[in-house]
Amino acid sequence: MPRYAQIASTGRYVPARVRTNAELDALLGEPVDQWLIENVGIRERRLMADDEVTSDLAVHAAREALVRAQVPPEDVDLIILATDTPDYVSPGTASVVQLKLGAVNAGTYDVNSACAAWVIGLDIASRYIATDASYNHILVIGAYGMTRFVDWTDKRTCTLFGDGGGAVLLSAGDQPGFLGGSMRSDGAFHDYMGVFIGGTVEPTGGAETRPQRLEIRKRFPPDTNNLGWPPLVRGLMDKIGRPVSDIDRIYFTQLNLRTIQVVLADLGLPPEKTHTIMDKWGYTGSACMPMALDDAIEQQRGPQPGELVVFCGSGAGYTMAATAFIWTS
Repeated sequence: MPRYAQIASTGRYVPARVRTNAELDALLGEPVDQWLIENVGIRERRLMADDEVTSDLAVHAAREALVRAQVPPEDVDLIILATDTPDYVSPGTASVVQLKLGAVNAGTYDVNSACAAWVIGLDIASRYIATDASYNHILVIGAYGMTRFVDWTDKRTCTLFGDGGGAVLLSAGDQPGFLGGSMRSDGAFHDYMGVFIGGTVEPTGGAETRPQRLEIRKRFPPDTNNLGWPPLVRGLMDKIGRPVSDIDRIYFTQLNLRTIQVVLADLGLPPEKTHTIMDKWGYTGSACMPMALDDAIEQQRGPQPGELVVFCGSGAGYTMAATAFIWTS
């Protein structure tokens, strides 16, 4: 009998500390509030507490997903953590999550494809479930602690980013869930934006070392996602043999509201088919799509059984990924 990966439950974690646009006006000494609202859609963002780290964000979100599915941590077979803000450069933060969560039987690893990593994690996990009967429950978690790397005097970065965690539990079922996935990359953009210090190119350590900071060293063309997402989604739909018009729900990387609006219009999909969260939580990178999905479900605007759901994300590098599921929860 065929095995399919199904999204069994969702969870999220939003830190308590709020930083509003008005606070940034004061920090930066210039008005950014109205520009952010009108051009990006962000009104405020959340910052993790001084005693929180990325693994904590992941554990909170994962625990909520497990409770909702009524699956104990020891029944989890694999934890895939999507993050580019790990607790450590090495070892992988997924191992820390396993310990804190009590998922004693789970294998672990991190996926770092910047903000596209969670969608890629979904793709990977779904293929494990479809091809290996020893995998029945896999946590795919996005966790983002980028404010630890933000320079609060740099208005190009500090205005956008927030912290948070989002998770889904994928479980094996005998009815279609995961339908397919697609990825595209352009490594020519690898040195445009990132936390460049700390790896082998520029290790940390020593008196001369600069602090690890998120940097925009080159500007992405403003229409990068506007032009990249529609063909990615269309290619995925061709791959699974369904027209774009069949999409019932679609969730995007939550970086820019205007980009999402442009892409929906390009695809011929109404705004009611998506859900956005950047207005209240800022841009939460690899965590943003599971957070948006969970928020939509909580507001009773989420997918219904039998609906076709697409996730489309992108991240620095430049990497894009999309996956398609039939909603079974």
